[in-house]
Amino acid sequence: MTSGFEQLFPGRLPKLVMFDLDGTLVDSVPDLAAAVDKTLIQLGRPPAGIERVRDWIGNGVRVLVRRALANGMDHAAVDEESTEAALAIFMEAYSGSHALTKVYPGVRETLKWLQKMGVEMALITNKPERFVAPLLDDLKLGRFFRWIVGGDTLPQQKPDPAALFFVMKMAGIPGSQSLFVGDSRNDVLAAKAAGVACVALSYGYNHGRPIAEESPALVIDDLRKLIPGSSAGCLAQGAEITLPDIKSPSFRESIVVVTRKLWMKVIKALARWRWRA
Repeated sequence: MTSGFEQLFPGRLPKLVMFDLDGTLVDSVPDLAAAVDKTLIQLGRPPAGIERVRDWIGNGVRVLVRRALANGMDHAAVDEESTEAALAIFMEAYSGSHALTKVYPGVRETLKWLQKMGVEMALITNKPERFVAPLLDDLKLGRFFRWIVGGDTLPQQKPDPAALFFVMKMAGIPGSQSLFVGDSRNDVLAAKAAGVACVALSYGYNHGRPIAEESPALVIDDLRKLIPGSSAGCLAQGAEITLPDIKSPSFRESIVVVTRKLWMKVIKALARWRWRA
């Protein structure tokens, strides 16, 4: 079976792979649903439950909270005062333990393989940055990513491609040698707007719709299917792959967590790429 990398990058590997987090690398619905339900109960409303919250995820916590208040996807009628009050409760509720969040099968093996092959990796998520690093540390995933961009790191969130352009500029790697891996419509739109091939995971959160409807470059049901080898993700013996010509970063350079301060330094460069719907 031809792997995802062999289909999208024949005879070579991408130099940069950027990943979404929730619904792509980890199943965070149980913890997010618990925080949403705690918020609703504190506001005197009935809990939403895991399945409804699953469909509301993907546009950042502010939109998630507004959808919870609206009890549906359309949250236009929710006022800002109610949003702010509920958001404060949610942020406090979600800042606790993330014990219910689990890493999807095949994720660790794929990240380890990419690291071994010298491929640069970045994480781009709409989750607020205050939650990202602690979660990655808890799950022992942080060491794989040289760049981490949260949902409030830059002024824009996916589907705007600003974060993808930011990371590619920091890495010095063009879109033609980059890949984005996600699970939702926002991920696919951001990748397309940035001129980057997008691989989508079928098991993620896409508001209850099949991700194939968004026409990503490839849809897979296991991250290991990117790796040349069997369908189980085992590296084929004798597989001929040209490795990216990337200098291994020093320990000091190995992880760069992008913060709000850094975007000010590159906002002018991003402006000329700014995508508008």
